[in-house]
Amino acid sequence: MTDTTTDTATRAAELLKEHRASIDRLDAILVYTLGERFKHTQAVGKLKATHDLPPSDPAREAAQIERLEDLAEAADLDPAFAKKFLNFIIAEVIQHHKSHQT
Repeated sequence: MTDTTTDTATRAAELLKEHRASIDRLDAILVYTLGERFKHTQAVGKLKATHDLPPSDPAREAAQIERLEDLAEAADLDPAFAKKFLNFIIAEVIQHHKSHQT
């Protein structure tokens, strides 16, 4: 291997390490953000159960999906992925809300 190839490979390894460190920090942010979000949705589920409100709000869910798709486009993220992600979260939240209703 030439010195140029070694320098390029070394620089690539350093860049990879930096990207991975950023990804790790972002993963931590996502986990803590989801944790905080679910604390609030748990409170909403308890409030709904206390006041005999349905666990699901299809109009709000549709508005949230549309809003998230717009945010995804602005963030250069695939809106279809964002929609799948939010649908997964919404399904989890509804299950939590239903558990408070029993």
